[in-house]
Amino acid sequence: MTESIVQRLRETAATLPAERVSLQTLAHAHGPTAHGTWLLLMAVPCLLPVPGVGTVLGLGMIALAVAMWRGQSAACLPRRVAELELSSHWAQRVLGMLAFSYAVAGRFAKARLSHLALAEGRSWTAAAIGLMALIVVMPIPFGNVLPAVALMLIGLGLVFRDGVAVVLGLAMAALAMCVTAGVMLMVWVWGREWLLGFL
Repeated sequence: MTESIVQRLRETAATLPAERVSLQTLAHAHGPTAHGTWLLLMAVPCLLPVPGVGTVLGLGMIALAVAMWRGQSAACLPRRVAELELSSHWAQRVLGMLAFSYAVAGRFAKARLSHLALAEGRSWTAAAIGLMALIVVMPIPFGNVLPAVALMLIGLGLVFRDGVAVVLGLAMAALAMCVTAGVMLMVWVWGREWLLGFL
């Protein structure tokens, strides 16, 4: 399964049209999708320095987290997210990163602790996805990196039914929350000192 997905993604990346490419097109290139694959499709572009992408995809991942929290088995992209367009260059980068992620995960991921890798309603996984997506939406310089990596690990865990990958993703999510809280605290302290000095 992994080899076929990797090959399909790489072949699609090599034959993308010159014009802009929608996320829905990338989803079709991926093939069958579920919660884990949608999460990967939305998390990977958040690692790229493309203005506005994090905000739109972050909102899409929040919608996905809500669907998971409610126990909805069907996964679909909100219209605004599906219509998000990337240049051919960035779309190729996204497909290449997805192919690389699947290739690496295919070597190490396997079905283990599968009860931790289920998209169940009202789970810690759904809550973590929602929190990470919220951080992605926030305008924090380079603030997308840790949450996006956490979301990718969780997504791969859901795809491969690998509870270890999900746990690693949750640990990365906890680290991302700590770093974000620290950054916000520093901004608040510095902002207050600047304001008091200005007054």
